[in-house]
Amino acid sequence: MRAEIKDQITTWQATVIMVNYMLAAGVLTLPRDLVTAGGTPDVWMSVILGGLVSILAGTIMVKLSQRFPGQTFFQYNKQIIGKFLGTLVSVVVIIYFVCFSSFEMRSVQEVSIFFLLEGTPHWAADAMFMWIAIYLCCGGINSIARICRLIVPITWMIFLGSCLLSFGIFEVNNLRPVLGEGLKPVLRAVMPTALTFTAGENLLFLIAFMAKPSKALRVLITGTSISMFFYIIAVVMTIGVFSVEGVVTRTWPFIDLIRSFEVEFLVFERFESLLLAIWIMQMFCTFCIAFFGAAVGLSQIMNMKMNTCLYLLLPLIYIVSTMPHSINGLFAFGTGLGNGALLLFGLMPLPLLIIAYFRRAGS
Repeated sequence: MRAEIKDQITTWQATVIMVNYMLAAGVLTLPRDLVTAGGTPDVWMSVILGGLVSILAGTIMVKLSQRFPGQTFFQYNKQIIGKFLGTLVSVVVIIYFVCFSSFEMRSVQEVSIFFLLEGTPHWAADAMFMWIAIYLCCGGINSIARICRLIVPITWMIFLGSCLLSFGIFEVNNLRPVLGEGLKPVLRAVMPTALTFTAGENLLFLIAFMAKPSKALRVLITGTSISMFFYIIAVVMTIGVFSVEGVVTRTWPFIDLIRSFEVEFLVFERFESLLLAIWIMQMFCTFCIAFFGAAVGLSQIMNMKMNTCLYLLLPLIYIVSTMPHSINGLFAFGTGLGNGALLLFGLMPLPLLIIAYFRRAGS
């Protein structure tokens, strides 16, 4: 059990980590996924429903982790269901974090090479991304919290500023009629939000590092609400500019939104390069948090040093990131990850909490 549990973070730092974990590649692709599933302009309501479901599932994970203060999920689940089953479940969660890290890294690769670094070899883009990430993660959870706190005001300012400037081409009629086909399309579009809002799983290890774990529920609600706000803006603006039919045909609809207008009186007439450069930093933070979570799990179930686990997982993450052979394969990989997360973190925590209660495990 070599994870640096003494390396504690404040409630605000935990909230910033939570927001950075949720705000990643989903902003660039979620509008298309929602419109494809729902087929109506009302899918912004699906974002709200997905966020509420995430808060509900995350609350169970918070209550479960709070029964075992100072311990991560990889440590306390053995006290609930035994060493063999606990280790097996921990391995599954580690595999999820590895796959999630790979998805984020491959998404950065696709976006950066297509829009910013055309002609750059894939391995070169990945190498710089991975080695900077491992340098950061070797510094512990506080290093990740500091870089997240540094990036947050920059990314939020650029994101909101770009959306405000796009109001000149926004058509509110593209969002009408409201609930013209009822609630069924809205409910149908909740499923694509699974990967976007499955953020409570980082609390399974993050709460152990919090100086005040009793405030973990506040971290969950605040972090999810802030992320929900940004996703609603992204969905509403892209549908308002392109309409339902236009969003479906675009691979990166939010990037296309930023490319659709020019502002002549500012230093930057086109904002997509600026937004992408900043948003890649946001996706980098998401990658580091998931990468760190996987290393914490491996460190604790194998009783190995944290830095050793980071170096062992890095080539595995790279190999997994190369498995999708095309952009459609990457999107299918993300869909599968979301469905797996929904099953793993939506169904697993409640039985564990019930078993822990009846077995009087934890406090």
